[in-house]
Amino acid sequence: MSETVLQELDDHGVLLLTLNRPQRKNAFSNEQWQAFGDAIEAAGENPAVACVVVTGAGKDFSSGVDLADFGESEGEHPFNACARKLVNFDKPVVSAAKGVAVGGGATLLLHTDVVYVGESLRMRFPFTSLGLVPEWGSSYQLQAVIGARRAAELMYTSEWLDAGKALSVGIATGVFSDEELLDKAMAKAREIAQWPVSSLVETKRLMRDVHRQAIHAAMDAEQAGMEKLAGKPENIEAVMAILEKRAPDFSQFRK
Repeated sequence: MSETVLQELDDHGVLLLTLNRPQRKNAFSNEQWQAFGDAIEAAGENPAVACVVVTGAGKDFSSGVDLADFGESEGEHPFNACARKLVNFDKPVVSAAKGVAVGGGATLLLHTDVVYVGESLRMRFPFTSLGLVPEWGSSYQLQAVIGARRAAELMYTSEWLDAGKALSVGIATGVFSDEELLDKAMAKAREIAQWPVSSLVETKRLMRDVHRQAIHAAMDAEQAGMEKLAGKPENIEAVMAILEKRAPDFSQFRK
């Protein structure tokens, strides 16, 4: 079992999954994508699990993809496999996110059913600022969660959201202090887990199946968009600006 995702199942049927790379703000390595996907798949098959809670170790939820470890892999990439498994997961998921939730750390939250955030939350869908496109079906799912116009504003601007904005636009279900966040999430998960797993599964399927085909279609389209834009001059300028700790200059590409 990988130490990049910690697992703890309590007597109430609540499985706590903790993203455990705090020294990297829980940025996802290939190993961690694999471990998280495996944990979700196992939770779906384990009759003792009624509800899952996802959180991050340390001060942050997740800063998204670890660019230092996102190379090619044999067969399906661990990110794609993990994304598909969470989209298809049929048990309730509660998330507890504080600190940074960026990129994959933000889009992951869109696929959880109850989203509790800490007061320190700093969330961003940064894809346009990177010269790229959304991922993890977020081009569809963000609209489904908060509406097309609000989603367009967030995606087009790559703006930062604090906890209050995340709550007001409808991404977050509730805001708590960082200190009480996980306790609140676990309490809600236990409230859910008291009911029959069979009923929870069928209820989630009824609520989610109407969206799943569209999410998978969005993921396929997003992958094509990523392949089209990754490595293009705008994307390179965005990455270089990050490395050089400066503002990117995209005006040079409008001439």
